[in-house]
Amino acid sequence: MKAFRPLIILFKLAHESMQFAYQSIVANKLRTFLSLFGITIGIFAIISVFTMVDSLEKNVRDSLQALGKNVVYVQKWPWGGNQEYPWWKYLNRPEPTISDLNEIRRKSLLTESACFNVAFNKQVKWESNNIPGTTIYGVSKDFDKIRSFEIEKGRFFNLFEITSSRPIAVIGSEIAKELFQGANPIGKMLKIGGQKVNVIGVFAKEGKSAIGENSLDNMVLIPLNLARTMVDLRRSGPWIMVKAKENASVADLKDELRGILRAHHKLKPLDDDDFALNQIDMLKSSLDSIFGSINFAGGFIAFFSIIVGGFGIANIMFVSVKERTSQIGVQKALGAKRYFILIQFLYEAVLLAVIGGAIGLILIFIGTQIVTHGLDFKVSLTISNILRGLFISATIGVVSGFFPAWVASRLSPVEAINTKA
Repeated sequence: MKAFRPLIILFKLAHESMQFAYQSIVANKLRTFLSLFGITIGIFAIISVFTMVDSLEKNVRDSLQALGKNVVYVQKWPWGGNQEYPWWKYLNRPEPTISDLNEIRRKSLLTESACFNVAFNKQVKWESNNIPGTTIYGVSKDFDKIRSFEIEKGRFFNLFEITSSRPIAVIGSEIAKELFQGANPIGKMLKIGGQKVNVIGVFAKEGKSAIGENSLDNMVLIPLNLARTMVDLRRSGPWIMVKAKENASVADLKDELRGILRAHHKLKPLDDDDFALNQIDMLKSSLDSIFGSINFAGGFIAFFSIIVGGFGIANIMFVSVKERTSQIGVQKALGAKRYFILIQFLYEAVLLAVIGGAIGLILIFIGTQIVTHGLDFKVSLTISNILRGLFISATIGVVSGFFPAWVASRLSPVEAINTKA
């Protein structure tokens, strides 16, 4: 029993200190409100920044992931541009061709799937409803093996359909909603730039993409051979998606593709590549530094809001010490130790800060729901940010309340009793 005595004493001390803090908070409602308001605004500011940045980062990374894992993009233009982008070097490069795709399929040993893609804009129309400037994707076989998606209604192209020029299409959820307005699109004939196509499927809703053009919600997919009848493939910014086999690295696949394409384009050993091999990891590495800088800048700015809240708590605690000087004197005269007085006021400061922080977190949660449902952009308050907010609140309470609590603990019992508030 003696071994547990220090813990029992500590528990009683904490309980009594909490009672004193609670009574002080309840007895001074206006002062409590002012203290809570400062720390609430501070926590709301700093955790809002972290929440928005985390949500944006997650949306961007999810959007990139949807483009395909372990995928190399054969294109005319390389991604990047952190330094000055030497566009003049790439201007006269040839666009990727079907011949390039066939060569990759014939010679690559590390390729699991390869797909040719083009994108262009056309008006789509059904009866009296039309959507101008809709993005039309022409895709070859293996698109569904590289790009992740779900079908809500109907089905995707089968092998025969996607290698033929049959007038069929799979449409995005927003296209279906705006064009058909509640009617079942499956089996309906819509017009793409005046050409009739049969709708065989509707993609499940993906939501707005954080990188812009990735979402299928506002797109219409058609077989590549059908796209040939609508546009010149060479003028539609074509690209080839190549997915590595499960046991192959993207770096090895890029090296293999470089050799295949250089030989196919009959480039000499000293000639520069006339194609670009892009990959998602190139963007991911840039994202790490970008979001790291955004987090630091946002946290630094929001830190000043926390400082304001901390000064507010410190000021209120000094007032509290002044008002309760006589009470402190009586407590010390009855044998209360300095650490008891210190902990008593620290509890009050921490309790104020944590309650204020909790209110700020509740406001952030409400805000995330409004943004998510109002703007169709998923924002979520994560457990890590909740714990971060409560930890910051408690820390501010300790830091802001320590000096007033230390002053209270050092008061002389006789002088304190005779002091008028």
